[in-house]
Amino acid sequence: MNDMGGQADANDALPRVAVLGAGLMGHAIAQVFAVAGADVRVWDPDPVALADLPGRIAQNLEALGKDRTVEVQLCETLAAAVAGSDLVCEAAPERLEVKKDLVRQVEEVESGCVFATNTSVLRISEIAAEALAPERIVGVHWWNPPHLIRVVEVVAGENTSADTLARVEGWLCAAGKMPVPVCDAPGFVGNRMQFALLREAVRIVEEGIATPDTVDLVARETIGRRWGAVGPLESADYIGLDLVDEIMTYLSPSLSREITTPQLLRDRVQEGRLGAKTGGGIFDWPDGARARVTDRLRRHLVGDPLRTGGQREEQGKEGVA
Repeated sequence: MNDMGGQADANDALPRVAVLGAGLMGHAIAQVFAVAGADVRVWDPDPVALADLPGRIAQNLEALGKDRTVEVQLCETLAAAVAGSDLVCEAAPERLEVKKDLVRQVEEVESGCVFATNTSVLRISEIAAEALAPERIVGVHWWNPPHLIRVVEVVAGENTSADTLARVEGWLCAAGKMPVPVCDAPGFVGNRMQFALLREAVRIVEEGIATPDTVDLVARETIGRRWGAVGPLESADYIGLDLVDEIMTYLSPSLSREITTPQLLRDRVQEGRLGAKTGGGIFDWPDGARARVTDRLRRHLVGDPLRTGGQREEQGKEGVA
């Protein structure tokens, strides 16, 4: 697999795809393959989520100025979605037993397919531990929103075959994505960095160093802007490793070394303040705020020159940590 991705033959045949889960990630994964011309079927145990899927895809395409009509078949059962598929993409909740059970159900229906788990942090080898054909199980970690972010982390478990990896890379490239191979470690690459930064961001708020608004503003307008062009390791080389060494020697003792979820986040969960979906988390989320953030994120990712830069005043939210 090429480390830069996107190098497979663009004419590689697209797979027959089954997507298990029609929610936040699943509907957009289905959209990516359907727009590329693949035969896509979707199943979700929640009939409401399944029925909403075509409308959500149409909204995504309309926001991008593209044709709203794509073919996605909605299936009432997992078996109907999976039968005859080359690639099964699961986008189920992030619970190990749920994903292992899906592996079992899929293997009962279509033993010859590739099973791609969209886990963000779970080890692929754990998900495949009881599989009949672990060589056909691979991690394919899409970043949210899947239809706008090109990079997809491709994770080989202990028994994933080279053929499975090659097929998945080819399919992703044919769908316009950039597959990047990463090791089967908890959190892979992106989430290890993302959650280390989140842990420190929460620590800054807990210690009263800055408000949630200020933390997010600084992240967006400093490292967030720079990392779009120069990643953290290249940046270290760019400024000089001797200076990096001096800074880290001074700063490291002050950084969070927590090995559990920060107390602020645990408190919010205990209070039922789970974020945008409950109307409040670290910030308050009044009606319409999540939709405005979704639109701002879309405009940023597609390079809209009218993007606002995310001023919180625009959203009518205040930090309440």
